Amino acid sequence: MAFIDENNVLEILDKKVYPGKGATINFNMAKLYTTTSVDVPIIIERAKKPGPVILITAGIHGDEINGVEVVRQIIVKEINKPARGTVICIPILNVFGFLNMTREFPDGRDLNRVFPGSKNGSLASRFAYQFVHKILPVADFCMDFHTGGASRFNAPQIRIKKGEELALHYARIFNAPFTIIAKTLMKSYRETCAKAGKPVLLFEGGKSSDSNKTVAKVGVEGVMRILAHFEMLKAKFEVPDPTGETICIENSAWMRAKYSGLLHIKIPFGKHVEKGEYIATITDPYGKLRHKVKAPNTGYVINVNESPIVYQGDAIFHISIGTNSNEQETTTA
Repeated sequence: MAFIDENNVLEILDKKVYPGKGATINFNMAKLYTTTSVDVPIIIERAKKPGPVILITAGIHGDEINGVEVVRQIIVKEINKPARGTVICIPILNVFGFLNMTREFPDGRDLNRVFPGSKNGSLASRFAYQFVHKILPVADFCMDFHTGGASRFNAPQIRIKKGEELALHYARIFNAPFTIIAKTLMKSYRETCAKAGKPVLLFEGGKSSDSNKTVAKVGVEGVMRILAHFEMLKAKFEVPDPTGETICIENSAWMRAKYSGLLHIKIPFGKHVEKGEYIATITDPYGKLRHKVKAPNTGYVINVNESPIVYQGDAIFHISIGTNSNEQETTTA
């Protein structure tokens, strides 16, 4: 169990980290077939002054590089060295998947579908169990970084559950371009945090096996605004000014390809499109087919399928539906 004692000493994974100190602690859960240990580095920075414990994670899915890059930048720029309290960074939770550039653990399971885990279950389940019992208890606030799956590029967004007013408050402070009101997946890390009473922001941006500078910048600046809110951002940093208010999206729908063929995207992610607007073309390799794809409704494009080839029925655009609340197009992801 991780905890902070009456003398403000953090004990985690049987190691003690004192106020004003930093440490990198290896969380070891298993070995490769070669008996080589696989360590998950946990980077801890503590201020002398007491304060909240912020837990920042990425790489639950091993092929989601943008999240890893966000946390890497937070560390290398020393944003994680707080003015008060503690910042715990885990850039890669699923090191197994990261080594192979795969989403899953070696047992074929999605780590983000087995929380809170089991002491004697599969490898992914055991890892989740140890994380939930040995690291998560010390956190007061969590931020978890993801990307879209496969070739689906997510516009930078925070996902929260409907009715979570506190989470919405923090999402507005983070101020990603979009805040998606989405159901919490069963057995996910986000659901486990919620059940433990720990506020959590889930960030999605970009696509798997890809690194995007714009997405990483949004993530880093959002973290800085959250740290500033908790009076944890050191004075040497300037709090990034938001470019505008986050757009809250509660309803959305996937648009699917009417034909199989080569997909040519004509708009950038995040664009506000009008009903009937020309947004893509589907062609065949032989010069016979050229189908113009038009927006089925007015809304924001929050996800774009960047695969060069699609089949009939494939999801190609995720577009918001309805009227938003702060100019608020409000998506179910």
